Amino acid sequence: MIRAMKSGPLLGGIELGGTKCICLIGTGPDDIRTQISIPTGGDPHSTLRHIEDTLRNGMSIHGPIAALGIASFGPVDLAPHSATYGSITSTAKPGWSNTPVVGRLARAFDVPIGFNTDVNGAALAEGRWGAAHGLSDFAYITVGTGVGVGLVVGGRAVCGFTHSELGHVRIARKAGDTFAGACVFHGDCVEGLASGVAIAARVGVPAERVSADDPAWELVAHALAQLLSILVLATAPKRILVGGGVAASHPELLPRMRALLVESLNGYLDLDRLTGGIDGYVVPPGLASLAGPLGALALAADALGNVSS
Repeated sequence: MIRAMKSGPLLGGIELGGTKCICLIGTGPDDIRTQISIPTGGDPHSTLRHIEDTLRNGMSIHGPIAALGIASFGPVDLAPHSATYGSITSTAKPGWSNTPVVGRLARAFDVPIGFNTDVNGAALAEGRWGAAHGLSDFAYITVGTGVGVGLVVGGRAVCGFTHSELGHVRIARKAGDTFAGACVFHGDCVEGLASGVAIAARVGVPAERVSADDPAWELVAHALAQLLSILVLATAPKRILVGGGVAASHPELLPRMRALLVESLNGYLDLDRLTGGIDGYVVPPGLASLAGPLGALALAADALGNVSS
């Protein structure tokens, strides 16, 4: 995808996903000069070398980048003073545990580097350019291969001793659901019940091929609505965005989640009064499938701004 060029420092971005990596060069959603997808694979060394070659090739055409953003699947180490900062840690993806992503790419590109989770990156992109523009408190949920939450409070992605892992919270399951769950760590957490991997394990076919009237969606929507309820009660975000491949391929899931959220709250909060209406409160991402890749560019822009300020 090539879009009209605009002025400003040229940025590089890498969305490092569990299935594929997307490399971008540009300045924002209206100026994407290179967008190339490569498989993530099970060999980090080979994948990172492919990423380096892809970015170098793009720079040979469009010029040098001023900063690089990396939005990675996790868990990752975000503690700046940690000996393993910038590494993927205890991931379920075979071969990638303890991979020093930032260290490797910092040696290849001598520019400021912004690093965060893929879902935090997507959230920051939506705040900069998308459906959360102008909001300082919001959440971005991705429902794809896994389930993750980018939580932004006071204009910053929440990060304590590590990033939030709300896709792995345990929930009140729907009565009668005996599926053990697909999460290798927790079984029936939200990710274990509602991710693409979980849906495929439950139904026997990939999530995108499951019909809209399959009874499994009632169980998926129930799990995701429980996650919405947790977010509403914990941080009162001003908007919740729901993206990712499963959500994008099944837009009928969103109305179910809204209705079940209201049912779960049971009148404790009047979301229509507090948020202006449930249909405008739980919404798709404004950047659609580009939220994740543009998250990497948002991280690069922030890294460049931190160096300049």
